[in-house]
Amino acid sequence: MEAESLSPSRQFHPGEEVQPVPKKQKMSSTSATSDDDEREPTAAGVDGAQEGPKPERKPRYKRRKIAIFFAYCGVGYQGMQKNPGAKTIEGELEEALFHAGAVPDHDRGCPRRYDWARSARTDKGVSAVGQVVSGRFYVDPPGLVERLNSILPSQIRIFGYKRVTKSFNAKKFCDKRRYVYLIPLFALDPSRHRDRESVFASLGSGNELVKCLECSERGRKVIGRMGKRKFDTETAPEVNVAESGILSNTGGPKKSSEMQEESQQAADSLENSNDMNVSCEKTKQTARELENGAIDIVKSDGEKVENQDGELKVEKSDFCYGDKERERFNRILKTYEGTHNFHNFTTRTKAEDPAAKRYIISFEAKTTVIVDGIEFVKCEVLGQSFMLHQIRKMIGLAVAIMRNSAPESLIETAFRQDVNINVPMAPEVGLYLDECFFTSYNKKWGDGHGELSMKSYAEEAEDFKMKYIYSHIASTEHKEGVAALWLHSLNHRNYPDLRAGGNNMETNTESLEADAAVGVVSNSSKADAEGLEPEGIPA
Repeated sequence: MEAESLSPSRQFHPGEEVQPVPKKQKMSSTSATSDDDEREPTAAGVDGAQEGPKPERKPRYKRRKIAIFFAYCGVGYQGMQKNPGAKTIEGELEEALFHAGAVPDHDRGCPRRYDWARSARTDKGVSAVGQVVSGRFYVDPPGLVERLNSILPSQIRIFGYKRVTKSFNAKKFCDKRRYVYLIPLFALDPSRHRDRESVFASLGSGNELVKCLECSERGRKVIGRMGKRKFDTETAPEVNVAESGILSNTGGPKKSSEMQEESQQAADSLENSNDMNVSCEKTKQTARELENGAIDIVKSDGEKVENQDGELKVEKSDFCYGDKERERFNRILKTYEGTHNFHNFTTRTKAEDPAAKRYIISFEAKTTVIVDGIEFVKCEVLGQSFMLHQIRKMIGLAVAIMRNSAPESLIETAFRQDVNINVPMAPEVGLYLDECFFTSYNKKWGDGHGELSMKSYAEEAEDFKMKYIYSHIASTEHKEGVAALWLHSLNHRNYPDLRAGGNNMETNTESLEADAAVGVVSNSSKADAEGLEPEGIPA
């Protein structure tokens, strides 16, 4: 049996020692290199002929997880987040990353493949100074920032990038976000850019208001612009016209139709009289005062034109952001601080949705800034996260309170889960994202990977902000009068809920949704939104 296992070419003899058959040698595993697939085949023959010139080795780059810091002016864009068929900041940035070599061909248009994440979303027309996005990109060869800036338009500027951990996500690791809203100072003056009804109601009161010279056609209600509210004649509360101070000839309160008709007639008469003579019998005294210079005509540029002896005299408005006005405005803004249910300050979010509860860390307006001759109040809000239109609606209601169009108690009323009101929304042009913060990440990984903050780019960010964002806000107000136009619509005709305080709410058990009725509604459950824990919900 032993002989059968031996080679057939050799015969077995008794007493001879059997030698094992040597195994066949394997080819060496070190003959191939790790970059063979990047090299071109050589011209060497099998018989050892002389080799030709070696081709240059193709460089191999690795993807790195980075956080990119950048700024942009939102004019002309439909917001930050990418939307099919819309021009967005993300769309521009993704294409620039591809053309700069940071994203390979097979990942183009598929941001999930390279772990794309953003720290914050901004609405249409809203700008940003300290926006942050993260992902896995090819950062080599050096000069990625320069390549990106050469591809992007001038209103989008990359400041730099920093290496981060593999698990980093710009949205999840962002602890808080700070936004700034620049509101023109004249917006806080109750006597500036008033609506037609207020102007007409003030005639003969001893504290008359006159329509703006440059805003004669402003303040008309535009259907569909002031919020979509379904009107039910059976359940919707009627507007209390007695509160407007306009009485009929019989001494009783005027009907809504009569008040609007006479208001329109008086407004048209004021517009069409070049010498300010009013043909209406009720306003003859006001017309004589206009001729004698007893009433000032307020212009939208922050000046008064005083009519005396047939001449126009220009002087500065006496309204300023003094200690009293600053204290009151900051007291109003401070009401937003803490954890509240902001379902009335956004759209498409129900009061019962946990996402409606947001935590505001601070909200203040202590400083002013003058840009192109317009003085702005700088409102800074710091919070964990914000919903769609939330900041603009918070500013809108605060301005309405400052202009005495709504009571201060309306903010607390709007926080109630069982109340639905239509809150005015300030224009988007004055809002911008100032900075995103990564406090927890910096405490844990800041020493090894570097701190994530805007400190390294503070000077560049300030230059960009003044050159593109601030100048755009001021120029838009000069050319289009966006804030002035919005102020004329800030009236009880467009926003009947501004009349409501805490005592005159109508009960309506069938109207819980935000778009269900006109006016403030409350169901019988009387749910209370107090006692909430200070926990924010990420956007």
